Amino acid sequence: MGEPSPARPIPGPPSPGPSNRPAIPVAAEADTAAAERDGAPFEGLTELPVAEHVAVFEAEHDRLQRELSTIDRL
Repeated sequence: MGEPSPARPIPGPPSPGPSNRPAIPVAAEADTAAAERDGAPFEGLTELPVAEHVAVFEAEHDRLQRELSTIDRL
């Protein structure tokens, strides 16, 4: 047996940069605004074409990230 390989560094968090996500359609932005008011982010999702579902989920993900970023770190 040979020498053990040297330890590799642990990767850090991703660096902030421009998003590669497509722009959210206006309809999804309106749904997101309504969800923020009503607390029902996916209401009306079944009426949207499946191709627009991703934008709705991404908008909710972004909203949750914004909300969670306001929590004080321990």
